[in-house]
Amino acid sequence: MTASYVRAWFAVSGLALALAGCAGTGTGGSFGGSQQPPPATPASAPPPPNMNVGDMVGRWGLAAYHKDADRPRTEVAARAQCTNAYTIGRGPTGGVLMHLADSREAQELRLKQGTDGRVYLGLDGPAPDSRDREVVTFDGRVLITRWVDPEVASRYGTSIYVRCGSPGTAAAKRKTE
Repeated sequence: MTASYVRAWFAVSGLALALAGCAGTGTGGSFGGSQQPPPATPASAPPPPNMNVGDMVGRWGLAAYHKDADRPRTEVAARAQCTNAYTIGRGPTGGVLMHLADSREAQELRLKQGTDGRVYLGLDGPAPDSRDREVVTFDGRVLITRWVDPEVASRYGTSIYVRCGSPGTAAAKRKTE
């Protein structure tokens, strides 16, 4: 009984392998048919015309808020963080080096214009992507971003970056004293 069970198992396995080979992507159901090329990687969204990623490089005080009413208080708190500033670096291929949500390593991000007309900061690819941040406002001194993914946004809130050394920051006050 054991030998017949083993023979039956091999027969069924062989038949399954043969049928799997016939079900390939080739024409006519033959073995080793041509395979279709992998789908093309989606092109990255174009950069916004009115923003330069180089303007974001530098040291920033960083804080976050969940309620819009807390924005003024949070901006003051971000300004105070210049003593322990977050550094936005220049990426090797023209982007900026920043951290994605829950990531220990900084990655190169790009400014992207979304199909909805908004500006996003994220990895290469179409905008908006779930890992992107929407650039709510940026005037060269203050950068406010909001995560696209609602779950991430609920944890991290809206981020406010205040450039260290600009008027009103702790570093600028020390320089004038």
